[in-house]
Amino acid sequence: MYQHGLLQLINYINIIIYMSKLLNCLKQKKSSGFPIWFMRQAGRHLPEFRNIRKKNKDFIKLCLNSNLSSKITLQPINRYNLDAAIIFSDILLVPYVLGQNVTFKKGKGPSLSKFNLKDFLSKNNKEFTTDLKPVYDAIKKTRQKLNKKKSLISFVGAPWTLLVYMIAAKNKKNKLNYKILKKFKNEIDLILERLIKFLCIHIEHQKRAGSDVIQIFDSWAGLIPSKYLERFCYEPNLKLVNFCKRKKIPVICFPKGIKNKYKGFVNTVKPDGISIDYDINPSWAKKNLNNVCIQGGLNPKLLVGTEKKMMKEINKYLRVFKYKPYIFNLGHGLLPETDPKRLERVIHEVNTFK
Repeated sequence: MYQHGLLQLINYINIIIYMSKLLNCLKQKKSSGFPIWFMRQAGRHLPEFRNIRKKNKDFIKLCLNSNLSSKITLQPINRYNLDAAIIFSDILLVPYVLGQNVTFKKGKGPSLSKFNLKDFLSKNNKEFTTDLKPVYDAIKKTRQKLNKKKSLISFVGAPWTLLVYMIAAKNKKNKLNYKILKKFKNEIDLILERLIKFLCIHIEHQKRAGSDVIQIFDSWAGLIPSKYLERFCYEPNLKLVNFCKRKKIPVICFPKGIKNKYKGFVNTVKPDGISIDYDINPSWAKKNLNNVCIQGGLNPKLLVGTEKKMMKEINKYLRVFKYKPYIFNLGHGLLPETDPKRLERVIHEVNTFK
C-alpha cells in the first residue's frame, strides 16, 4: 500500500515536472512566471513567413499543405523564446470542407460563396475528417519537432462566429445584418447544432494528432444583442467546452467584444482559460473573472507605437496579474507591421518580470 502511494506521488511529480508552462497555468492554476505566446505569431510580421506566402497565393491551399503548415507553425518558435506554438490553420477551413468556397482578398478579409443549406447538411463525418486530414498531419509533424516543454495549441471558430461568416450576417461596417438573420431564422439553430457536432469532431482529431490545448475563437461575439447572448454565445461555447472537459482537453475561450458580459460567460461556460480583448480593463478582469486562468488583453497596436508606452502597458498587466494565473498574450492577433525585434523586447520583459 505504501509503495502504491509512493508510485502515485512520483507519477504526479513527473506530470508536474514535464508539464508545459502553459498547461501548468491552465490546469494547476499556477506557474513559475507567466507563460507567453501570441495570437497570429506564425504570420505576416515574420519575413520568413512572407517568403513562403509569396510563393503560395491560395491561402486555403497553404493551410492544407501539412509540410508548409508545420514549417510556418515552428517559425516563431525557432525565432523567439515562447511557451507555445499554435498550428498554422484557419477557422474557415470548417465551412470550406462543409461546402463553401473561401477566398481571401487583400485589405478585405475572407469572402465565402453563397451558403447552401442542402450542401451543408450533406457532408458526413468521414468526408469531413478526410478533407481536414492535412491539418491533423501538420499537427503530428509539428509535435514531433516541438520541444516537449512547449505546448501545441490548435483551435476552432465558435459556432456563432462561423455562422456569421457562412451566411454573411455582418455588413461592411462590421455591424449585424438583421435582414440576413431574419432570412435564416428558421435554420439558425439547425446550423449551429450541426456546426457544434463537426467542431467536436475537429477538436478530438486535433487532440489525437498531438495538440494539448484548444482555443475557441468567438471573434464576432460582440455583434450579438444582449438578449441573445446566452443562446448564440454562451450555450454553443458551453457545449464545446463540456466536450473538451469530457475528453480532458484544456480549453481557452475568446468571446471577443462582449465587454462586461465576460463575467457571465465565465460563470456559465467555465472554461480553463479566458482570453480577454483590449477593451477589458485588466483590474476589472482580475476582480470579476474568477476560478479561471486569464489570458491576453494587451492592445496589439501598442507593439507598433512608442516603446515607452508599450513597456508601461505591459508592466501594468504583469503587475495586475502577478498573483493570479495569467498567460501573457494580446487582445487580438499580432499586426503585420510588428517589428520582430520589438516582439523580442516584449518577450524578454515578460520572462524577466519579478
